[in-house]
Amino acid sequence: MEIHQLTFTHQKWQTVADYAENCSWSAGKYLAELMRSNSFKEWERVFAVFEGGGPVGFCTLTEKDELDPKYPYTPLIGFVFVDEAHRGRRISEKMMGKVLEYAKSTGFDKVYVMSGESGLYEKYGFTYMGDYETIYGNAEQLFVISAARE
Repeated sequence: MEIHQLTFTHQKWQTVADYAENCSWSAGKYLAELMRSNSFKEWERVFAVFEGGGPVGFCTLTEKDELDPKYPYTPLIGFVFVDEAHRGRRISEKMMGKVLEYAKSTGFDKVYVMSGESGLYEKYGFTYMGDYETIYGNAEQLFVISAARE
């Protein structure tokens, strides 16, 4: 298993965009659009897990993801997806470990994630902060973790 940290110039960028567009999760199509239009700030990243030469999962680290901009929390992990055939092997946890390493190296001391799932991010060490408004007008749970965790 390899986990790649991608920017627009990475050789696997288009491969991951294609994978996201065709994955079983409808949000993958939106991530593919963002990737193809290079809608990422210089420090923002897409992370992708590769196995057997092809992608099997991805996530992003961006300024806000779906969190309403009125809140001061940044950066956020978003678009967390692992292909159904590869679930149950702690791939998301390993991918988030790489995200946290990168966030720490970039100067962030905390990382956030929004989710409608209960119990998922807590098992990775995230702490529930409360329900916060999204850019879509609904509320989702916001979780936080130290980027410096061991």
